[in-house]
Amino acid sequence: MSRRARARSWCSSAARGARLRSGGAAEIRREGQTAAHSNWRARLLETELKPGELVLAATVARRYFIEGKAKTEIADELRISRFRVARILERARESGLVRVEIVLPAQIDADLSERLRAAYSLHHAIAVATSDEPEESLRSHLGEVAAGLLTELVVEGDMLGIGWGRTLDAMTAALRRLAPCTVVQLTGAAGNIDVAEDSVEIIRRVAALSGGPSFPIYAPLVVDTPETAAALRRQPHVVEAFRRFDRLTKAVLAIGSWDPPNSQLRNAMNESAREALKRLGVRAEICAILVDDGGRTVAGDLMDRAVAISAKQLRRIPEVIAVAGGRTKTAAIRAVLRAKFITSLVTDAATAVALLASVEHGDEPQSGVGTRR
Repeated sequence: MSRRARARSWCSSAARGARLRSGGAAEIRREGQTAAHSNWRARLLETELKPGELVLAATVARRYFIEGKAKTEIADELRISRFRVARILERARESGLVRVEIVLPAQIDADLSERLRAAYSLHHAIAVATSDEPEESLRSHLGEVAAGLLTELVVEGDMLGIGWGRTLDAMTAALRRLAPCTVVQLTGAAGNIDVAEDSVEIIRRVAALSGGPSFPIYAPLVVDTPETAAALRRQPHVVEAFRRFDRLTKAVLAIGSWDPPNSQLRNAMNESAREALKRLGVRAEICAILVDDGGRTVAGDLMDRAVAISAKQLRRIPEVIAVAGGRTKTAAIRAVLRAKFITSLVTDAATAVALLASVEHGDEPQSGVGTRR
C-alpha cells in the first residue's frame, strides 16, 4: 500500500476522537477513547511547540504523509535542508502531532497560515481561528499567539524593538518567558496619560521577563511643532533609545486603521488634522508612519513632529512582526503589507481569508510581494 493510501486509511478526526481503522476492528469503548485522547494531549503539550514550529511541522507532515512527496521535494519547496525535514517529521511523530493525521491546537489554522505566508512572501504568518467576537476578546487571542511566536523567535543577544497599542499590551500580558535581550521602545505614546503609562509598562514587562536592559521613551508620539519634537529627541533617555534603532534585530508592532477608524494616534488628533490627512488618502499607520491603500508613505511632514523610528530604519530590521486583526483593520493590514514594512503577521482567520482574496483576485502585484525596499 502506498504511503498516501496508508495515511488516508489511518487518519482520524481530532475533534471526534479516535476512529476505527479501515478493515473493521472491534468497537473502542468510550472510556478507552477518553483515556487515549487525554494521553495524546499530554504528550503534545509536553513538546511546547510554538506557533511557527506548529505551522512548519504541519506543512511538512501534510506534504509527506498526505501528498506523498519525497523529503527532497519538500526541502526544495520550503527552502530547508532534507535533514531538517527528517528531524521535523521525527519530532512530529514523537510528539503526537502526527498519528498519521495532523493534530493542531484549534486556535491556529495551519493551512490558512501557510497560504497567507506564501502569498505575501512572509517569514511567518499565523492565522488564529476565532469566532465572531468582541474586539477586546480578539485582541486577547491574537496577543496570546503573538506571545508564543515572540518567545519562539527571540534569541539571546537580540535587540528587540517594541511598539505600543492595546494588542501589544495583550501580548505582553500573555508572555511567560523570553530569551535575554535588549528591549527598545520604538515610539512615544499617543493619547492620554494612561496610554503613555501603558506603553512604558509594555517595555517594563518585556524587559523583566528577558532580564536584559530596557530603553523606554517618556515622550508623546506626535507634538505640535518640529522644534518641540527635536527638543524631545535631545532628551537623554530618548537619545539612548534612538541610537539603538539602527542595531535592532527584531521588532513587534501593532497597526492602526484610519479608514475605517481604529487608531489611537488618529483619536489623539483634532478633527481638522484628521480631515486633512484623510484627504491625503491615509489608510493605515505603523509607528506614526502613515501609508495609503497602495502602501505609499504619505504626510511625511508628520514624522518631523513625531518621536518615533523612521520608515527607513524600520525597513532595515531583519524581522518585523505585526499583530493586528478584525474587520476594521483588514484594509489597513493590507496597506502595510503592500508597504513592505513587516516580515511576519499574526492575525485572525477571517482577516487572513480577506487578505488572500486580494492576491487571488489579482489585486496584489505578484512580482516583489514581500520584498522590502
